[in-house]
Amino acid sequence: MHEPERIASKLLGTPYEALDERAQKVARHIAGRTHIARNVAQDFDTPASLGQRAADAVASFGGSWVFVGLFAATMLGWVGLNALLLANRGTSFDPYPYILLNLFLSMLAAIQAPIILMSQNRQSEKDRLSAEHDYEVNLKAELEIMLLHDKIDLLREKQWAELLEIQKDQLKLLAALAGKEPGPRPADHRG
Repeated sequence: MHEPERIASKLLGTPYEALDERAQKVARHIAGRTHIARNVAQDFDTPASLGQRAADAVASFGGSWVFVGLFAATMLGWVGLNALLLANRGTSFDPYPYILLNLFLSMLAAIQAPIILMSQNRQSEKDRLSAEHDYEVNLKAELEIMLLHDKIDLLREKQWAELLEIQKDQLKLLAALAGKEPGPRPADHRG
């Protein structure tokens, strides 16, 4: 069994033409006895564009403790500076409720969110390709195991047939030996 059509019908119970592209690929690899595993990371070895690299950098920095620390320090510094100016001069550049700070934070969120989403979309695409590859490898492994089970079953059936033949020969020899015994068999004396 080395044709993809026979593999598909026997192991998957579906005609080859009815299989999706990935299952057909797996059937071809099994038929050709070729490996299907590959380094998925190499699929992304193409150089990222400037925008993609920037999105990854912003997402990496925006999701770090350094960013959280700097963000908290900036907020505390802003509030502290306004409080200090209010205490010393009687006025501040952004009085409570800090409308200018809210404007800056809103602008930061408006710019940062889509950039982080772009980076997440790239990572999601990598994850999707990795999951597809995992599916192909797992399906091939499962089908190969089914083929091994078939081979072991065939060997076991052959061995049973051989053992039965050997047993028949042994019984014939035993019967021949039993027929050649001189004299009567001793009677069973139970008392």
